[in-house]
This record gives sequence, structure tokens and C-alpha cells, in this order.
Amino acid sequence: MALTATQSADADNRRATLFALAAVLCWSTVASAFKLSLQYLSPLQLVTIASAVSTVFMAGVIVWRGHTGQVARVWRQSRGWFIALGFCNPFLYYLVLFNAYDLLPAQQAQPLNYTWGVVLALLSVPVLKQTLRRQDLVAGIVCYSGVLVIATQGNLSELRFEQPLGVALALLSTVIWASYWLLNTRIGGNAAVNLFLTFCCGLPWLAAAVWWQGGWQWPPLAGWVGAVYVGLFEMGIAFLLWQAALLHCDNTARISNYIYLSPPLSLLLIALLVGEHIHPATMAGLGLILLGVAIQQGAARRLLLRRKPTPNK
Repeated sequence: MALTATQSADADNRRATLFALAAVLCWSTVASAFKLSLQYLSPLQLVTIASAVSTVFMAGVIVWRGHTGQVARVWRQSRGWFIALGFCNPFLYYLVLFNAYDLLPAQQAQPLNYTWGVVLALLSVPVLKQTLRRQDLVAGIVCYSGVLVIATQGNLSELRFEQPLGVALALLSTVIWASYWLLNTRIGGNAAVNLFLTFCCGLPWLAAAVWWQGGWQWPPLAGWVGAVYVGLFEMGIAFLLWQAALLHCDNTARISNYIYLSPPLSLLLIALLVGEHIHPATMAGLGLILLGVAIQQGAARRLLLRRKPTPNK
């Protein structure tokens, strides 16, 4: 029986890994989409359109899976949670994040935002009562060091950023994002239903913000295309994949550092699509990030053992 339970846990962890990697692949494209879309939209317009698209997408997933009957029941059970979560995301998180992207180059905003994996692993200890392994802590420090090298363009002695407010907003977004996912995980249940109800609760906040800023201004077609893409891949498909990964894994820190695989792809797309010159320090930072991922997954230890000479008999 113990063997069966172990095999089941291993299968769940493998499934969580696949879900996490697929989410990372989706998220690798969105930094470029953010920056390109913000050429045509304000941060509030972008988050409002994208949130509406994601809400419709989640509704379609619920209908397709035949889970419509769960919506009312889940709402009655956890409506207080959903109201709070809807304020955090999409309303607060994406307004903070998109304003950070509006102020910073994408190659700075993107790596700073990715430090949320460290925050996620740390917050999982008090929130989910999980154990933080030494391996996870070391990996987080190494990964964050790599992100810091990228964000400062190698100028670690001064830690100088062109836009301090943008940096502060990017770092604040990591706390909001990590807190949102941990609180969402505590609800449990169906990912699509949870996210649909969360976004339904976030849309009124966005509508109020639009009204407060003077009403809706119709954006150009290019802005709509970017916002729809963000709504589908950043807020829709990737959300489902990442929450599924969290629900299947037995330790949040085990998959949290997978997000650091996204910067290499993301920065490549930023260079190709947005046209930003990638600083040489970026490569050094990415090396640290990938090393941290290897430490967290135990790959470095396995590699050393594989290369260790076999003792003579």
C-alpha cells in the first residue's frame, strides 16, 4: 500500500511538472505582448480588456467540461474568498504590473517580476504549512541573484535603476501575485470555476476604475489584438496550467523555480519583437538563474554523482 501511495505521489509530481512547464512556455511570450500592447493602450485599458477576454474564456472552459453546476455551489461556499481574490487579481496585480512595464524597459520589468517564485516558496511556509528545504532556500537565493544581475545590468555595487518607482511596482507585484496563488490554492476545487469567479469579482473593480478615470476610450485595432492575446495566454490558459501544477504537487517550492526557465525565451522575444538591446550582463544573470533551477531540482547533485569515479573493488 505504501508503494502504491508513493507511485501515486510521483505521478502527481510528474503531472505538476508538465503543467508548470507548459505555463512557463505561455508566460515566456507575454512580456513582449505587454510592451507592444502598451504602445496602443493605457495600463487600465489593457488589464480591463484582457480580464474580460479571460473571463469569457474561463466560462467557455466551464461549459465545455460540463462544470456549470459547480459555479453556484462554489460561490456560496467561498464567496468571501473570491471577492478578496478578485480585488487582488486581476484588478490590483495587473494594474501594478502594467504600470511597471509602462515605466521600465521590458528586460528589467520582466526579471524583477520573476522574483515572485522566491516569494511564493517563502510564503508557502506560513500559509500552506509546508517545509522550506535548505535546497529550496539556496536555489531561491541563487535565482534571485541572477535576476538582480539582469535588472542592474551587472552594476551590483550601486544597484541603480533608471526608474525607482517602476522597480518598486515590479517588486510589489511579486508579493501580490504570490499571495494570490497561495490563497487560491487553499480554496481547492475546480481551477476554471475558481478563476472564473475570481475574475467576475475583479471586473467590477476595473469598471469602477475606468469610470473614475473619465470613461472608456476606444483603443485601436492593434491594441485589441494585444489585449486579447494577453487575456488568453497570460490570464487564461497559463492560469489554468499553473493552478493545476500547484494543486498536484506535494511541495510548492518544488515547482516554483520552474518559472526561471522563462527569462531566456522571454528576453529573446523582447529583443526580436520589441527591439530592445539585451545587455551582456543578462547572459551572466541567466546562468545564475539556470544554476538555481538545477540546485532546486537536485540536477546538480545527480550530475556530480554521475561523474564521480567508481571506487576500485
